[in-house]
Amino acid sequence: MEEEALNGHNKAEYPPMHTVEHILNQTMVRMFGCARSHNAHIERKKSRCDYLLPEAPAGEQMAEVERRVNAIIDRHLAVTCELMNHEEAARYADLSKLPGQVSDTLRVVRVGDYDACACIGRHVGNTSEIGRFKLLNYDYADGRLRVRFKLTEP
Repeated sequence: MEEEALNGHNKAEYPPMHTVEHILNQTMVRMFGCARSHNAHIERKKSRCDYLLPEAPAGEQMAEVERRVNAIIDRHLAVTCELMNHEEAARYADLSKLPGQVSDTLRVVRVGDYDACACIGRHVGNTSEIGRFKLLNYDYADGRLRVRFKLTEP
């Protein structure tokens, strides 16, 4: 049997922060109807994600983002990975941001029943390993919402 060729990866993400990025992305999609982050910088101490929105969200909405992300973390959802072809993966995940040259087999990462995303990064096994999500600040300019956040220890 031929071994499947997967996409290479040269990052060493901090699994709790990378996993909470998935939860934040899905929360933003659900609350604002936007796409997953347009640009992201994920680090152990603090991270940021940019979202394209037609207008600035209200402070109450951003407080609700933080509340919802922590509510998902508190559900202690399993984080699983499954290998599948593009056609199957497209049924679960938005593949529009994949680069042009990717393998025929993709790894879809699921955060329980909340999120599914094609991803090659490192993740926790359960959301109980993430800690608390803390929104540090955010700003909005020219259709871009930049969200800065950190995690506290679980």
